[in-house]
Amino acid sequence: MDLPREFTIRESGHRIHNPITAEKLAALGRALRLPAGTRVLDLASGSGELLCTWARDHGVVGTGVDISTVFTARARARAVELGVADRVAFVHGDAAGHVADEPVDLAACVGATWIGDGVPGTVDLLRRSLRPGGMLLIGEPYWRRDPPDQDTVDACAGGGDFLTLPALLTRFGELGCDVVEMVLADQDSWDRYQAAQWLSIRRWLDTHPDDELAPALRTELTEDPARYAAYRREYLGWGVFALMPR
Repeated sequence: MDLPREFTIRESGHRIHNPITAEKLAALGRALRLPAGTRVLDLASGSGELLCTWARDHGVVGTGVDISTVFTARARARAVELGVADRVAFVHGDAAGHVADEPVDLAACVGATWIGDGVPGTVDLLRRSLRPGGMLLIGEPYWRRDPPDQDTVDACAGGGDFLTLPALLTRFGELGCDVVEMVLADQDSWDRYQAAQWLSIRRWLDTHPDDELAPALRTELTEDPARYAAYRREYLGWGVFALMPR
């Protein structure tokens, strides 16, 4: 049980595995007004930057669950680096279907709603771990403007099921939640997420020219910058949305 190797190659230089910058992640933590001792469950926690920095800056405690052995190891190392290893723990496992042993104050899935087969299932999954009056965090793409053709949809990671931002906010309400905060990526956030992958791929190719993944990653590096500029950068938004069940 692990992520495909090409994914960890692409994002080997990332601390945050989605298009939100460290500054925006910090702004989100401040916006949520989390009291010290807030218990957090972070599903698909990646390299643990949310839990580790919020434990350092706001005194939260909690657990992250991620399917990647590489990212889980990095999350544990990051907790030690920031001096919060006594407050946060990281578990290697499948976040899909994971429910906390005890209710938490904040249940998060930032950028991985496939663990619940989409937004409705992920909201339902997170609510199963949430105490009454608690908060959910969902990270999700949305269309900045309507895609004009199927090529655009395909180039945006098969985003045919994405909604516009107003429609996504309406969907949260239909799922019985109030939207109480949001922090949105901008094009610079996307650049920092996407372009950093190209440098990681190039450096990996330089040191692994005979690897079985090298031809596919060489093609990706050759084609992806222009495709990204033409499609994802222009059409795809991304945000983290704080919800409170009604």
